[in-house]
Amino acid sequence: MSRRRAPTVVAALLTAVLAACSTDAAPATWSPAAEPSTTTSPTSPGIPEGRAPEQTFAVGVRQLPLNRDGERPLPVTLWYPARGASGGPAGQSAPAADGRFPVVLFSHGLNARPADYATLLTRWAAAGFVVAAPTFPNTGRGSQVNPLDVLNQPADVSYVLTEVLKLDERPDDVLRGRLAADRVAATGHSAGGVTTIGLFTAGRDERLDAGVVFAGTALGVGSTFAGAAAPQLFVHGELDEVVNYSSGRAVYDRVPWPKAMLSLPQGDHGRALLTDGAALRVVADTTTEFLRWSLYGDQAAKRRMPADAARGGLAVLDDRL
Repeated sequence: MSRRRAPTVVAALLTAVLAACSTDAAPATWSPAAEPSTTTSPTSPGIPEGRAPEQTFAVGVRQLPLNRDGERPLPVTLWYPARGASGGPAGQSAPAADGRFPVVLFSHGLNARPADYATLLTRWAAAGFVVAAPTFPNTGRGSQVNPLDVLNQPADVSYVLTEVLKLDERPDDVLRGRLAADRVAATGHSAGGVTTIGLFTAGRDERLDAGVVFAGTALGVGSTFAGAAAPQLFVHGELDEVVNYSSGRAVYDRVPWPKAMLSLPQGDHGRALLTDGAALRVVADTTTEFLRWSLYGDQAAKRRMPADAARGGLAVLDDRL
């Protein structure tokens, strides 16, 4: 959606709401189809049942320079499972681990950058996912931030997905032959949560199999979810000072598909996502299990979600998966 098409009142509200955003085992060969099944989980449409990796991978990181239409620079940070011992810092352009791994797109919040969320995103990569996180041209830190440009970001993310999936066939690329192109999730925080919701509503990208929304609202992108069923996980602090918890809950209630909501009674707008700690560990573990289930078809991961969410009494899970 362009800025010119946005109603004035929606534009003003979106600007006001978003203006406060900021924010060991040996490697093995893995594939989502490693344990084929003739059945499909009725609660994870289109994803055959399988098994996610149990070990923790080393993590590699690289940059992918992209530009949509020559006018929207979208540099992408890629974190991915790598060869070597797990637990150390991400290795620059390290050789990828053997296997094919689902793709997880991540959209940052207003006045933020992907690196701000590195602790969470590298944990997803270590669990067996390729994480692609663009820096948006008009909402990233260092730009002349224009909150209304969030409405253009769902199309940006779809473009990024197309270009990232091409790496699977690009000669000599570190991710050649490593992407499970048929298993993709979109995730995002705050303004990135708006972007993520938009990818399942007005800007529906049918390649997406699941979504994770951190402190998001449907303002500007609508809450009419479209297309094939794609499970959704919402994560929201009940003391959110930017996007009211009730706003996030209202969008969650509109989701017609399998869904869950992780509520943090003492959580704010999402600063816990930026710093390692007990709250981040609960969020990281719960979201990782959701992605293992929704992209690998791992039913055991789905069963582990309630226990992960309840650890330490920091969160409550409304589970409708």
